[in-house]
Amino acid sequence: MRALDRKMDRILAREEAGRVKTGIKNRALRKIFANKLSVAGFIIFAVILFMCICAPLFTPYSSTKVDLRSILQPPSAAHIFGTDKVGRDIWARILYGGRVSIGVGFGSAIIATLVGVSLGTICGYKGGMLDGVVMKISEILMSFPQMILVLILVTVTGQSLWNLIFIFSVTGWPSMYRMARSQMLSLREQEYVQALKAFGISTGRIAFVHILPNAIGPIFVNITLSTAMFILQEASLSFLGLGVPLEVATWGNILNVAQDLTILKDAPWIWLPTGIVVTLFVISINFIGDGLRDATDPSQIG
Repeated sequence: MRALDRKMDRILAREEAGRVKTGIKNRALRKIFANKLSVAGFIIFAVILFMCICAPLFTPYSSTKVDLRSILQPPSAAHIFGTDKVGRDIWARILYGGRVSIGVGFGSAIIATLVGVSLGTICGYKGGMLDGVVMKISEILMSFPQMILVLILVTVTGQSLWNLIFIFSVTGWPSMYRMARSQMLSLREQEYVQALKAFGISTGRIAFVHILPNAIGPIFVNITLSTAMFILQEASLSFLGLGVPLEVATWGNILNVAQDLTILKDAPWIWLPTGIVVTLFVISINFIGDGLRDATDPSQIG
């Protein structure tokens, strides 16, 4: 026993030394910063997001201004990523288009999360008829392939930035709902919940203030993954000409020109940099999501 106690003391001493060395006392943050892919993802994500938000600092050009004297110019000192078929600067369109694409992704993910988590928290805690009705609706929505359902709704509602956010939110909340509901079903039987009921705490306060924070980790992970999915869906729809109207600069609308075989073969500077940026941004979000999942997973505490 003494040998085991000494071994445990050495382990605790190493952990304390690691905390002092890193200066990070929070276990979740330590695990995130120990994950090199997560850190690299956060750096890539932050750089691209900052450059898109502060686009005027990085380019003097407009994303929509046509310059017929600069049509299909390859990359040069004046236009580092070249110009498109009507003389618009590709670098400017990537930066300004990133604002729209990232906004669609984050906006849709946040709205879907608010709707899905709110319904999942209420239905998972109270159950009853409301839970059954909402569960059936979510099952109906999830029975369709999401991209097919999005295409149908886009055809019905028409092309618009706000319509796209609405459609992504409508098709995205069921997964959030089911995740939040499953968390509530597993947590509502805990002893501390029964004690709160005995003290006469209201149902809403128990569900949203005392239980929901214990399930917030998986919710944050789902937000990151949903954001990446919605950005890819926006790019796919815009590439097909069914997303945001073509006059609005988005990453998908820039890639739309690659449908022209001549552009695809002879002017790769129009679509290749945008494809690389989209790929890097989505991969960085997935890396961040993986880091959050590992840091908040109770089975990996240590």
